[in-house]
Amino acid sequence: MVHFVGAGCGAKDLITVRGQRLIEAADVIIYAGSLVNPELLESAKPSCEIHNSAYLTLEEVISLMEKGVARGKEIVRLHTGDPSLYGAIKEQMDALSQAGISYDVCPGVTAAFGAAAALNLEYTLPGVSQSLILTRMEGKTGVPEKESIESFAAHQATMAIYLSAGMLDKLSKRLVEGGYKPSTPAAIIYKASWPEEEAYICTIEDLYDTAKAHQITKTALVLVGDVIGGANYEKSRLYAADFSTEYRKGTEG
Repeated sequence: MVHFVGAGCGAKDLITVRGQRLIEAADVIIYAGSLVNPELLESAKPSCEIHNSAYLTLEEVISLMEKGVARGKEIVRLHTGDPSLYGAIKEQMDALSQAGISYDVCPGVTAAFGAAAALNLEYTLPGVSQSLILTRMEGKTGVPEKESIESFAAHQATMAIYLSAGMLDKLSKRLVEGGYKPSTPAAIIYKASWPEEEAYICTIEDLYDTAKAHQITKTALVLVGDVIGGANYEKSRLYAADFSTEYRKGTEG
């Protein structure tokens, strides 16, 4: 059996209980060494085989899985954050399906939520934004044209932009071209929830200079939107005294 496990956004104790138990029971762990906190491997059994996929091709990863399953071993494929987001797990699952190997997925805490915690931020403030867009800039890997930064910026919703810390000058320009004001609040969170976490609030037009001043070029998430400012939002109607729910009768006047 192969278990795709989300390691969480960095901190050792932000993995799920299920994910932790799968690591403890694993006979073979293949982890994304460029991003996963190595402290998570400390709970593996002494006999566990551990492989860093940063040095492996897809074919080599699948080969390790196939050989492990053939020996009756429990395999954990440990991905950063949540495996479903930029985890490239579909191609692995398809290969396992073709080989007749069973697998499942254990979710994890993605960087966007670690970043929100770092800033004590609520992404969905009533009257400001009720949507969160998770996306990235195109780099070595392309992005569908219909999902351009400009097209998402036109919605004026909250955005969490992955894998783009090395292209902030270009990102800022495209966000503005899409419809955001240059003065729109933004933030850069480096290694959210890790011991070396850094978080800086700025504006879209200051993203590049802020990152440069703090020497941030990778492993950072960019947040954009008026919720970062936190001002002029409406209180939730759910807890308003005059709002009735299934559990509570609202008052009038």
